[in-house]
Amino acid sequence: MAAPLGRFSVNFLSNHIVSGSILRYTCPIVNIFKRFNSRETKKFFKNATITQSDGWYEVNLDQRKLRTPNGNLFRVPNEALALAVATEWNAQKKFINRNIMHLTSLCNTAVDNPMHLTRGVLIKSILHFMETDTVSFFIKEPPELYKMQKDHWGSLIEMVEERYDIEVPVMEELAAIPDLNPATAEKLAKFLQSQSDWALFGYNYAVETIKSLVLTLGLMDKMITVERCVKLSRLEVDFQIERWGNVEWYHDIDLYDLQSRMSAAALFVHWSNETVKIKRKSMLSSTSSSSYVV
Repeated sequence: MAAPLGRFSVNFLSNHIVSGSILRYTCPIVNIFKRFNSRETKKFFKNATITQSDGWYEVNLDQRKLRTPNGNLFRVPNEALALAVATEWNAQKKFINRNIMHLTSLCNTAVDNPMHLTRGVLIKSILHFMETDTVSFFIKEPPELYKMQKDHWGSLIEMVEERYDIEVPVMEELAAIPDLNPATAEKLAKFLQSQSDWALFGYNYAVETIKSLVLTLGLMDKMITVERCVKLSRLEVDFQIERWGNVEWYHDIDLYDLQSRMSAAALFVHWSNETVKIKRKSMLSSTSSSSYVV
C-alpha cells in the first residue's frame, strides 16, 4: 500500500503557489462570478493529499483517489506536480471551480489524451501557430501601435531567433501569409522532439492560449516573465484600452485568466521535463555503476 506523503509538504506548496504565480491571478474579480459557473460543484472533501505508487504520484481527496474525466486513475510523473495539483484542490472553498484549476486540467488531458494525439500530431499542431503567430503581424496604422510592436515584439523576436537559430516570419500586411522557412520548421520540430510527452501537451496548451509559439518559447526559456508574455500577446488590446478606456471587469478578467493559464503551462512544462532529466540521470548513474562493478 502506498504511503501518504506529509500534509506539511502540501500546505507549504499551497502557501507558495497561492501567493506566487498561479492562484493569485484568479483574483477576487474572477471569484465574484463563481456562483454563475455551471461547472462548479459543492466541495465534498476536507483535504487533498498525495501518495506515491509504482513510481507515480496520485492525489487523494480525503480517502478517495482522484480520477480523470474519463475515469482513469489520476497520476502524475513527479512529486512537485502532484503537490501543485493537490494545492489547487485545497484552494477550493465552498465550491469547486474547475475553470481555474489549470494544472489539474492539463494533467487530465495528458492522462486521458481524449483526442488520441500522437507526438507527431502534437508537434505539427504546435508548429502550425508559427505560420499565424501573433507577433508575426505588424500593423502600420496607427503609427503609435506600429512603433510599440517594433520596440516590444522586435526585441523578443531577435532573442528567440538567436537562441534557436531560426528565422521568425514577419509580415506588415494583414492579407499576406507568412512564409515559414523549412529550415526553421525542421529546427523547431527537432527541439520539440526533445521534449517529454507531457511537456508537449503543455506547449500545445500555451500556444493555443496566446496564439503564439514565439511568445511561448520566450516564456519557457525564461527570456520573459508570465506578466511580460501576456502583455506582449495583448499589445493591441492594451493600446486600445489606453486610447479608448477600459471596459469595467471584462479586460481585467481576461488579463488574470491569461496569466493564470500561462503560469500553469510554464510550470507544467518545467516539471514534465524535469521528470525526463531525473530518469535519464538515474539511468546513466545505473549504467556507470554496473560498468564499474564489472
